[in-house]
Amino acid sequence: MPRRIPFLLLSIAFAVVFALAASADVAHAQSGHFVGTPTCSDVGTEVRCTGKVAGLGGTTFEITVTASGTGSIECTNPGGNVAPGQSFTTDVGGSTGPQPTPRNGQFRFNLETLEPTAPPGSCPNPQWTAEVVDVEFGDATITLEENGVVSDTITVPVT
Repeated sequence: MPRRIPFLLLSIAFAVVFALAASADVAHAQSGHFVGTPTCSDVGTEVRCTGKVAGLGGTTFEITVTASGTGSIECTNPGGNVAPGQSFTTDVGGSTGPQPTPRNGQFRFNLETLEPTAPPGSCPNPQWTAEVVDVEFGDATITLEENGVVSDTITVPVT
């Protein structure tokens, strides 16, 4: 019977060491973060965000930006006359796409969202052409992922 207690203690100690080692790998893979506060600007119908991330430790990383706003549309008839269309709410987004992690674990980004398109029925006649001419944005949310896992998220005003 005395031999079972040291074996049990050794098994528990091994399990604790293994659990600590496994959790250290998970924390290392998700240590990326934004340095300071990124800035986002309204550039007409898109949002441009710039900033820096550091502490990247995964194999790949990706930065995405999303923003909501109210778009303004102009409608052009077949004769070339322009008239205001309806306003609409829109969500825009953009991404760096998956990037290999730099050796120094830091990356400066300059990311722009895609331009929104006018929803169907924005103009009074299907013969007319709808064009999004401006979007008034609120806040933008920027997300950093490492190896497909979110490491950091920040929401900033679009100026």
